[in-house]
Amino acid sequence: MHIGVIGTGYVGLVTGACLAEFGLDVTCVDIDREKIELLKKGIIPIFEPGLEDLVKKNLKEGRLHFSEDVASAIKNNLVVFITVGTPPKSDGSCDMRYVESVAEMIRENADGYKVIVNKSTVPVGTGRWMKEFVNRNVDVVSNPEFLREGAAITDFMYPERVIIGAESEQAIAIMKDIYIPLYLKETPFVITSIETAELIKYACNAYLALKITFINEIANLCEYVGANVDDVARAMGLDSRIGSKFLHPGPGYGGSCFPKDIKALISKSKEVGYDFLLLKTTVEVNQRQREIAVKKIIDALSGEVKGRVIGILGLSFKPNTDDIRESPALYIAGRLIEEGAKVKAFDPAAMANAKSVLPQIRYEKNAYGVAEKADAIVLAVEWSQFRRLDLVRISRIMKERIFVDLKNVYDKKQLQSLGFKYVCWGR
Repeated sequence: MHIGVIGTGYVGLVTGACLAEFGLDVTCVDIDREKIELLKKGIIPIFEPGLEDLVKKNLKEGRLHFSEDVASAIKNNLVVFITVGTPPKSDGSCDMRYVESVAEMIRENADGYKVIVNKSTVPVGTGRWMKEFVNRNVDVVSNPEFLREGAAITDFMYPERVIIGAESEQAIAIMKDIYIPLYLKETPFVITSIETAELIKYACNAYLALKITFINEIANLCEYVGANVDDVARAMGLDSRIGSKFLHPGPGYGGSCFPKDIKALISKSKEVGYDFLLLKTTVEVNQRQREIAVKKIIDALSGEVKGRVIGILGLSFKPNTDDIRESPALYIAGRLIEEGAKVKAFDPAAMANAKSVLPQIRYEKNAYGVAEKADAIVLAVEWSQFRRLDLVRISRIMKERIFVDLKNVYDKKQLQSLGFKYVCWGR
């Protein structure tokens, strides 16, 4: 089966490479010529563990192709995946211009039966609109992605479920054929309406963001009442109705999905006349959590920030990615600079992206460069290499022994025994 993938961003590259690994013939297309030329050489523009190797393997074996010719990708492939971006507008709603542009190209170039598969995160009703707009012999399917940055290959190849929103039995059969390696492994398939599939993606992301925000609130409360949030979270996670994932306190959620999708769901709810109060509060509380993190750092320095050297460990929005979109760590670094601090930082993957946003930061080669002569060090992202730092060495090279652990990675007693002033969340 021949597959076209329109858009070579994060979702498009992972989708194309993994479908090729399934044994399908896949052509990924993009209008960015420079990007396509690099991809043809196996050079990918994002950091995602395992992706570059998978792209190179399937290029070499002739199953994966890259092209600028969108029209041919539509004409020559039975199934066309849409994986273009839907960035937020200033009012929080989705900017649909890229999806609409693809729909126009499909209308112009579809010369026979096609299955149009929407993997872009789009407002409920988009699939129905696309079917009417294209007005050709096509079936539209909603097939949302649930890829975690840093674990995307595993998530695609071993998903917890596959969502297929479609009206046509033919389209459903074709989708099952595409995903037959997963079907044979008894991966659960949820077959539903287009609108339901579109809403499932938003519902999942909104709930996970809500869960993160909730444990952050509990961590804040723990500091007032003398409780330990780690024990609270562990006990909650042992409840099978709740589960342990996303119960780790920190400076708030970020990234390309949660902030955008929650605001888009709030916007869609408002459009249809429903006030989604819970999600509006989630957004407000998440933003407040970042400011609480800044206050923790300032308080650790006894309120004297101007001219002090503060080292930041981690700048991406989470480990194992170079994505800095809506990154709490980068927000905190920016706020400290506003307060007059001299900030230096290290991140294993995100420094090139961070430099374009905050050139005022002094970027170091490793964690120890960050710690050297620093008044305080802030662990903002729990990269694996930050979990086993040589704390004795750090204690010797810092100007002051102030360690602000925004991810609760280290043991409080251990840090204190080394002479650190240790600050964390809710314990």
